Amino acid sequence: MSILHEWDTFQTRRQLFAKGKNVLGGAALASLLGDSFANASTGAVGTHFAPKAKRVIYLHMVGGPSQMDLFDYKPGMKDFYDKDLPPSIRNGQRLTTMTSGQARFPIAPSKFNFAQRGQCGMWMNSDLLPNLGKNADDICWMRSLHTEAINHEPAICAMQTGNQITGRPCLGSWASYGLGAMNSNLPTFVVLIATPTNREQEQAISSRLWSSGYLPGEHAGVSFRSKGDPILFINNPPGVSSSVRKRTIEGLNALNELNYQQVGDPETHTRIQQYEMAFRMQASVPELTDITKEPEHIFKMYGDEAKKPGTFANSVLMARRLAERGVRFTQIYLNNWDHHSNVGGRMPSQCKDIDQPCHALIEDLKQRGMFEDTLIIWGGEFGRTIYSQGGLTKENYGRDHHPRCFTMWMAGGGAKGGAIYGETDDFSYNIVKDPLHISDFHATVLQLLGYNHERFTYKFQGLDQKLTGVEHRKVIKELIA
Repeated sequence: MSILHEWDTFQTRRQLFAKGKNVLGGAALASLLGDSFANASTGAVGTHFAPKAKRVIYLHMVGGPSQMDLFDYKPGMKDFYDKDLPPSIRNGQRLTTMTSGQARFPIAPSKFNFAQRGQCGMWMNSDLLPNLGKNADDICWMRSLHTEAINHEPAICAMQTGNQITGRPCLGSWASYGLGAMNSNLPTFVVLIATPTNREQEQAISSRLWSSGYLPGEHAGVSFRSKGDPILFINNPPGVSSSVRKRTIEGLNALNELNYQQVGDPETHTRIQQYEMAFRMQASVPELTDITKEPEHIFKMYGDEAKKPGTFANSVLMARRLAERGVRFTQIYLNNWDHHSNVGGRMPSQCKDIDQPCHALIEDLKQRGMFEDTLIIWGGEFGRTIYSQGGLTKENYGRDHHPRCFTMWMAGGGAKGGAIYGETDDFSYNIVKDPLHISDFHATVLQLLGYNHERFTYKFQGLDQKLTGVEHRKVIKELIA
């Protein structure tokens, strides 16, 4: 008897039951579910109902954009310039250590001009967002987001994964797990990190944000680089031909398959699939990242910055290219929205980075017939305070973190264009109408993707885990077209 055969004979009970459950359970499930079972075996678990969005482009503004300087117009604050925030408005809210020691909390009205845009009448920063304002009626505006997290790492984690504690799957991984791949030559979930023009105060961005958590590893985001090879080690080393690389991968996968048959670790299958994907991407990625064939009118639409690798405009154009090639979920991170100081100096450059590209993305998707089934999400992890952090003048000020209310927007993919949801008080400090918890937002996004968030679960540690957690959450129907 060979050593290999002996290993196969003396299995642990756990391995035996794992194999038994896969065989017997799979047979029973196939007989009950018929064609829907085949869908699960190809990388998707199937939707609960017809999705409005087939793909997502999520634009995360790292640091927490100032809602009252962009979308939450508070003209009455001009009369409160340099007056203290009333204690009745703060109402005992905990503050970060960056402002908790301040002797006073002086009101800092926005220095920017606002105007109503579109038939919906959305008040927007007219100085810095002239292009995005043209799409006011295409956008679903949400002005009453709130979260429990007050510091960046837990807040970004909660915004991406539904929980402040790391180790959970992010929204992109859930979409990959549920919807599966549309293109076998590209990842289902891609991450791009854009470089802001102003780099005054950036936050750390780690791969934990696009982790698959307890979902199979194949659903983790694949990070594309803006310089050099888009993906590390995707090209063959010197002297190694494609045929040699193919034979090498086939040999490795044969060994991994043998290991899987004996041990039954699902991550071994993930490794096999990733090797095969990497080989296929050697042909697909160079074509994807070669934007020189884009017509000149596209660069005019997105702006000259789109030609520069790593810029936000370039990343958004790349997201469109990914979407039209079948990538389900593209996540773009843009840093430097942590406006503790110099709002007057930094906000213009940040808005210049996003204004034209966001407008272009919406218009580009419309022209290609993709807007109706591509969901665009824009927003940060929390908002900013109406009171100033540090020095205050009418032309410049800083703002601290504020989790009680902030603004995000969605467009396309079944989001209700022209809807304006939620209201805050005169200080943009507390929500006075239609609060929107980030988990309610997640439930609504899953609804647009075709999932009942209560039933979209994954068994882990004996529990039916889900993106929206264990507390009662609801889909906000007013946000859906």
